Amino acid sequence: MAQPPAGDAKPGEWYGEKTSADGAISISEIPGKLEQKESFDTKIKAKVLDVCPKKGCWLKLEVNDSTTAFVKMKDYAFFLPEAIKGKTIILDGAAKVKTVSVDEQKHYAEDAKKSKAEIDAITQPKKEISFLAKGIVVVE
Repeated sequence: MAQPPAGDAKPGEWYGEKTSADGAISISEIPGKLEQKESFDTKIKAKVLDVCPKKGCWLKLEVNDSTTAFVKMKDYAFFLPEAIKGKTIILDGAAKVKTVSVDEQKHYAEDAKKSKAEIDAITQPKKEISFLAKGIVVVE
């Protein structure tokens, strides 16, 4: 069975393309920037709220108290250890607003081991901030 890579996700460890904090902005700036531009390349600093427990193939990031962002890895080129949950990262990649279908939402809810009731409650497509990551480095 597939599983996330082992590792402690300690500060300085990187995944995918090597990146640094140089030029990174707070993820809280992204919603305003997406009002002006449909998509753009960026480097952000953010806290990881969740990681795919199956393979480490996606992340959920905290944007603010009421908003999260979803991250996939570019070309499925790398995966992240579960230990990255709760850490602060720098992500180098592309940001956009994406409409997520009901089926896709249910798929990710199943990956995250949500209850049947939580999965069944997903009935509408939703818009969310999405990132396609080229590289990630743990900073805290």
